[in-house]
Amino acid sequence: MGGIVALAGGVGAARLLRGLVKLVKPEDVVVIGNIGDDLELFGLHISPDLDIVAYTLAGIVDEERGWGIAGDTFHCLEMLKKLGFEAWFRLGDRDLAIHIARTMMLREGCTLSEATRRICEMLGIKVRIIPVSDNPIRTRVKVNGRFLDFQDYFVKRGAVDAVEGVMFEGADEAKPAPGVIEAIKGAKRIIICPSNPILSIAPILSVSGVREALRGSASPIVGVSPIIGGRAVKGPLVKVMECLGMEASAYGVANFYKGLISHFVIDRLDAWLKPRIERLGIKVIIADTLMKSLEDSVNLARVVLEAD
Repeated sequence: MGGIVALAGGVGAARLLRGLVKLVKPEDVVVIGNIGDDLELFGLHISPDLDIVAYTLAGIVDEERGWGIAGDTFHCLEMLKKLGFEAWFRLGDRDLAIHIARTMMLREGCTLSEATRRICEMLGIKVRIIPVSDNPIRTRVKVNGRFLDFQDYFVKRGAVDAVEGVMFEGADEAKPAPGVIEAIKGAKRIIICPSNPILSIAPILSVSGVREALRGSASPIVGVSPIIGGRAVKGPLVKVMECLGMEASAYGVANFYKGLISHFVIDRLDAWLKPRIERLGIKVIIADTLMKSLEDSVNLARVVLEAD
């Protein structure tokens, strides 16, 4: 039997994972990352969710923002703006170095998973981070009758629009990256991190074979709610769920994962939802799920590891 496999989006996943690696050997953890948020900007391939996880595990993330590199400067972006280019996507100078390195590797013939492995090695990360696929998958959000690139909706427009639908372009043709299915099948425990289930986890599940491998696993699959007391810890999840006609609560997230997870960790503020969630056939664990500190992350990771 293998180690721990985590399906991960960005900030929420990274904060849980930083606690997890204090309790288990980093070498025993495989992170399957979302690439639906990826984009090309200024000729560079940018993988926001993969980078947030990597920067956090490398100990260089900007803790206040939850993304980017601590102490970064923005001289390159400022000059691009002076030259008349749009600068709505905040890329720090050190952050840009990672994107340049990744893009060079891809142009030299590396796959995204190979480039990710090499970058992790360069940053001293022992956790294995694998993009769910080496094929491009792009999350498109339907707004006012037309589909926008995810980052246009989320960053450029500030996620203010009512969402009419979500699609994952390229998912039908995408194949799991090497090691993804094997990691799931060999895992002794699988974690669905407290990431946006629609915009971060669903792109992972959309890749052929991933959902089937999860359903075929006999190991515990533990989800963690990204909603606390009816509010998303970060991002537009509640608004998106409401727009799509879903109940924007820990129950709504559990229902989204019905038939996939065996356990679900919810916050103490949502303890009253436990009976409803358990009627879905899911075991419920109540804990403090807001991760403001490393200690919080470790405590929540311990709960996830001990769920039985």
